[in-house]
Formats: sequence, structure tokens, C-alpha cells
Amino acid sequence: MNKEHHPGMRCKGGHHRRGPTSYGMHDSNLVFKTLGLQTGSIFLDLGCGPGDYSVHAACDVGPSGRVYALDSNGSMLEQVKAQALDNGLRNIRTFLGDMTGRLPFEDSSVQTCFMSTSLHCMSLDEYGEAIFSEIHRVLESGGQLAVLECKKEKTDFGPPLHMRISGEELKAVLGPLGFTESNYIDLGFNYLICFTKDR
Repeated sequence: MNKEHHPGMRCKGGHHRRGPTSYGMHDSNLVFKTLGLQTGSIFLDLGCGPGDYSVHAACDVGPSGRVYALDSNGSMLEQVKAQALDNGLRNIRTFLGDMTGRLPFEDSSVQTCFMSTSLHCMSLDEYGEAIFSEIHRVLESGGQLAVLECKKEKTDFGPPLHMRISGEELKAVLGPLGFTESNYIDLGFNYLICFTKDR
């Protein structure tokens, strides 16, 4: 995160974190280096939780960019707003909504859609096609979808094994919907897999 490019943004982050978030479980700077967000771009944090990733993204895209933070939990969105205020950020907009329904964004209006540890909370077989078809709609041609999830390995913490989703399972769903894998990063307990929307 290159804060010197955005002097009006303090980008401290984390002070209001009270909800579930994976942000501190791995090298989140590596995550955002991999995402390669551009100044002025639009970033959608789908299932944003308390907003740690939204704040980081808002600093990366700068005042001319926008971060859309969507969650189905209103108390999480209040934490996003608190973090934005604490960090002097005015480029984050919050949306109360369910990612399994129609997203409140225009066609081809987003450069990067990011989902962190939210997919395992629902059935990929039941909801995957609907979720990713909507993401495909709102992403611009060549846009990026990045999914951060728990590895499908048994651990003493995190979701049970049967709820976890592997990168291979994601590829099987996303390929037929018009996405091509572009990157995979091992984050220890988690992984980041990136896809490009086919032109």
C-alpha cells in the first residue's frame, strides 16, 4: 500500500475490527500486491465484513477510485463506515445486500471483485452459478475476480472441512461461466485465487 500517493488518507485500519475477518491471518500486503489495484479503479468487496480489506483497497485506488463494500449484516457495514471515518476515507460506499441475489451495480462497472472467506458460508452447488453470473455481469471485460478462502485441509480452527472450498472446485464452477484462472497464491492457512473475466 503506497500511502504517499494519497496524502489525505491515513489508512491505519483495524481499530474498529470486531467481526469475523481473515485480514490478519496472512500477509495482506501480498494479497494487495497480487491484486495490483490501479489508482482510480472500482473495487467491489463482496461480503466485506468489518471492512479491513475495503480500507486497504480504498487507499490503493485513491480519492479518484471507489470501493463498494457489500454485506448482508448491517452492523458490519457500520464498522466499515467507522473505519472509513477513522482513516479519513471518502471513497468507500456501503451497500446492504445479499450476494446470492442481483447486485446493485451497473453492467461492466467494476474492475476488481474481491471475496474473502465468505463463500464457504453457503453451498457452492446451490448458489455458485447465480453469484458468479452476477459478478460476471458487473465486471468489465478483462476484469478481475479474486477469491480468498480457507484451504480444504483439516485444522483446529476455521470452518469444518466439509464447508471448505478448494481452488479446483472454484475453477470447475467458474470456467463455464466465462472466467479464466490468472493467479494462485499460497497464504498458509488460506489461499488467494484470481480469475479474469473473458473478453
